[in-house]
Amino acid sequence: MTPTHGNEKIEGRSYKDYAYSPVPVSSPSAVCGTPPVRESVELNIRDRTSLRTVGHCCPENMTEKGSKYVQFLAAAAASISVVATGAMMAWTSPILPNLEKDGGPLGSPIDGDQSTWIASLMTLGVIPGSFVAGYFGERWGRKRTLLSCVVPFLIGWILIATASHIAQLYVARFIFGIATGFVFTLLPMYCGEIAETSIRGALGSFLQLFITIGMLYSYAIGPFVSYTVFWIVCGILPIIFFVCFMIMPESPYFLLGQGRRDEAIASLAKLRSTSEAVVQKEADEIQVIIDEALKNQVSISILFKVKANFKALIYTCALVAFQQFTGINVVLFYMQNIFDAAGGLVPKEQAPIIIGAVQLLASSITPVVVDRSGRKMLLIFSGIGETVSLIALGLYFYLKNVQQADDVVEQISWLPVVALIIFIATYCVGWGPLPWAVMGEMFASNVKAKASSITVSVCWLLAFFITKFSNNLDQAFGKHLLFWTFGVFCVLSVLFTVFFLPETKGKTLQQIQDELNGVSSTTNIENGTKK
Repeated sequence: MTPTHGNEKIEGRSYKDYAYSPVPVSSPSAVCGTPPVRESVELNIRDRTSLRTVGHCCPENMTEKGSKYVQFLAAAAASISVVATGAMMAWTSPILPNLEKDGGPLGSPIDGDQSTWIASLMTLGVIPGSFVAGYFGERWGRKRTLLSCVVPFLIGWILIATASHIAQLYVARFIFGIATGFVFTLLPMYCGEIAETSIRGALGSFLQLFITIGMLYSYAIGPFVSYTVFWIVCGILPIIFFVCFMIMPESPYFLLGQGRRDEAIASLAKLRSTSEAVVQKEADEIQVIIDEALKNQVSISILFKVKANFKALIYTCALVAFQQFTGINVVLFYMQNIFDAAGGLVPKEQAPIIIGAVQLLASSITPVVVDRSGRKMLLIFSGIGETVSLIALGLYFYLKNVQQADDVVEQISWLPVVALIIFIATYCVGWGPLPWAVMGEMFASNVKAKASSITVSVCWLLAFFITKFSNNLDQAFGKHLLFWTFGVFCVLSVLFTVFFLPETKGKTLQQIQDELNGVSSTTNIENGTKK
C-alpha cells in the first residue's frame, strides 16, 4: 500500500486512517537512525502532532508514491499461461474439420462422435487438474505451482505431434485439461493477491483478455498452415510463459501464511514499487487477515460450516454455471461448423478470425472499466446482450431448418454472423472475465485454494456435458431450440445478478469477508484491528 497526499483513498482507507493508525514493531520510526520518541511511536489519537514527528524522522516513507506498473506486469506475465490455454482450446476449430475430412496424421477420417470426444475430453481433465493445483498451490506457492503447468502442456503437444491413432489425441486433450485446471485455479488467486484494491478487478479480468489472444492466435494461424507447423507454434507458448513468469514475485499472502515475512515484504515492495519500510503497514494488515483465517482448521468441511465461505462458494459456483450455460464453449469449439451450417457469406476460414478479433477487442474493455462501473453492471449488460443475440441466432435456424423459408433466409444470410459477433462481444465484456475475477476476491486465504478447485471443477464439468452432448441435442431438437435454451439461462443469469450477487467493487478483501458474514467492518483506531 503506497501512501499518498491529502485524503486520497488507499486500499479502501483514507490517508488519515493510514497516518493515524497505530504502528506495530515494523513502523517507520523503527527504521530511522535516531532513537524514537515514545509519543512518536504511539501516535496518540488525541495529539495529532505525532504525524509531524514521524514525518520529520522518515519523510521519504510518507511521500513515496510507488507505482502499479509491476502489478500489471506480473499479472500479464502470469496470464501468458492463459494465452497458451486459449491457443490449445481453439486448436480444435481448424483441426477437427480436417480430421473429419481426410484424417490428417491418423490416416483415416474420424466421425462426428469422435470429434466431440476430442473437443470435450479437455474439459474432463480440468477436474483433477484443479484439485492437484489447489493442493500444491497451498504448499508450493501460487507462482511455483502455476509455473509447473508447463509440464502437462508440453506432454500434450508431444502427444499431438506424434499421434498416429485417435486414442493418442484423446489422451493429449485430457492432459491439456490438467494444465488448464492449474491455470484457471491459480491465476485468479495470484492476481487477486498481488493487486491493490483499486486495480484488483482489472487484473482479475486479464484471464479473459489473454485467453482471447490465444484463441485469435489459433484462429489466424491454424487454417493456413500444416498440422505440424500448427502444433509447433502452439507448443512454444507454454515455454514463453515459463521464461517470462519465473522472474516475477510470489504472492505476499502465500509468503506471510508460510511465516516468510522477509520474503513477503520484499515481494510487496517490488509489487508496489516502493521501499520495504513503506509496505510494512500493508504486510501487518495482511498478516492480521491471515492469522484470523488460520484460527480455523483448514479442511474442506470449513467451506460448508463457515457462513462466509459457504455463501462465497454458492455465488462463485452459480457464476461459473451461468457462464457455461451461455453456450460459449459450443460456439468456440464448433465455430467453423456453425458458420458452415448457417451458410453465411463469410468464408469459414475467415469467420473464426473475425470472431477472435471481436473477442480480443471486447475483452480489452473490461480491465479498463470494471473498477469504475462495478461487476454487477457489466454482468447485467453482458447477459442482456447474450440473450438478444441467442434469440436472433435461434430464429435464423428456425426459419432455415423448420420453416424452410429459403427466400427469407437468403435475405438475412448476414444474421448469424452479426448475432455471433454481438454474442461474443457481450460475453467477453461480462460473463467471460468476471466470474474468475470474483472468484479471486471472495474467499478467505485459508480456503481459497480448495474453494477455487471446487469452483473450477463445477465450471468445467458443466462445460464437458454441454460440449459433449450439444451435438446430440442439436440432432434431437434442432439448433434453434439449443440456442433458445441458452438464451433462457442468460435471462436467469441477469436475475441472479440483480437480486442475489453482492457487489465487490472498491472493497478490500477483508470488507468482502465481513459482508459475506453479515457484519459491518469498522476500523478500531485504538488497537489497529477490525471489529
